[in-house]
Amino acid sequence: MIQLQKYSDALLEHLDATVALKEPVQLYEPIKYILTLGGKRIRPLLTLMTADFFSADFKKAMNAALAVELFHNFSLIHDDIMDDAPLRRGKVTVHEKWDINTGILSGDAMLILAYQLFEEYEPQMFQQLAKLFSKTALEVCEGQQYDVDFETRDDVTIPEYIKMIEYKTAVLIGAAMQMGAIVAGASSSCEQGIYDFGKYLGIAFQLQDDYLDAFGNPETFGKQVGGDIITNKKTFLYLTALKNSTVSEAEILSNHFKSAPENPSEKIEIVKQMFQKTGAATATENEIEYYTNKAISVLNLIKISEEKKNELKEFANWLMKRKV
Repeated sequence: MIQLQKYSDALLEHLDATVALKEPVQLYEPIKYILTLGGKRIRPLLTLMTADFFSADFKKAMNAALAVELFHNFSLIHDDIMDDAPLRRGKVTVHEKWDINTGILSGDAMLILAYQLFEEYEPQMFQQLAKLFSKTALEVCEGQQYDVDFETRDDVTIPEYIKMIEYKTAVLIGAAMQMGAIVAGASSSCEQGIYDFGKYLGIAFQLQDDYLDAFGNPETFGKQVGGDIITNKKTFLYLTALKNSTVSEAEILSNHFKSAPENPSEKIEIVKQMFQKTGAATATENEIEYYTNKAISVLNLIKISEEKKNELKEFANWLMKRKV
C-alpha cells in the first residue's frame, strides 16, 4: 500500500509557510481557518505521489499540490455558502463564523493565490499547469451548476448524474495527478493516462461517498449518515432505485424525497430499505467496482515500474473498500 505520510508531512509544512496570516486579517484569517480544518487532502497528496512515481523529486511538485488544495478549499467555501451549510468537517463554516461577504472574498483570494503558485515554475511548465488548471476549474463550476440544476428537476438521468460527479469531483483528482506528471516531465501519453486513472478513480470515489452516506458506519464515516436522503439529493442510489421501481414504488420514493418530516430517521430508514429492495445498493457497489477497474486498466498505458503500478492498484482497491 502507498505510504502517503511522507507527502503529508511535507505538504503540511509548506502549507503553513505559504499561507501566512497578514493584513487585512479579516481576509486571510478565514483562509487559514479552512485550511486547518483537516480533511483527507487526497488531491495534493496525489500530485506529490505522481511526481515521485515518475522519478522526480516530489517537492518540485509542491506548489502545484498547494494550488490544488487552495482551489479545492476555495470551492468548499463557496459551496457551503450556496448550500447554506452550517458545518464543514464538524466545524463552523467560514460564512457562518464570519459572514457571507467575507466567505466570498476570502474564497476569491484563495483562487488567486492558487494561480500565483504556478508562477514559480519555468514559462513552458507554467503554461501547461495554468492551462490544465483553468480547464479543470471551469469544469468544476459546470459540475456545481449541474448539481444545483438537479435540485429542481424531476427528470435527471443516471448518465447526467455520472457527468455531474465527473465534473464536480473527478476531474480535479485527474488534474491533480496530471500536474505531478507535468512537473516530473512525463510524456504526453503518460500525462493523459495518469489523468484518466485519477478521473475514473474520482468517479468511483464519489459513488462510494454516496453509498457510505446511506449505508456507512456513523462512527467511521465522519459525516451524518443519511444526509443525502434528508436533503433529497438525487444520487446514483436514488436514480437507480427510481428506475428499478414499480410505478407505485416510484411514487412512494418520490414522495419521500419531497418530504421534510419531523423525524428524519424514519425517512432515512424507509428510503434505505427501498434502495436495497430495488437493487440500487448492489448496483451502486457494482458501479464503484466498474470505475475502479476502469482506472486500473489505464495503468497498462503508463510508463512507470510494475512496482509502482501495483501500488496504484492497491490504492485504487483500498479506496473502493474504504469506510471513511
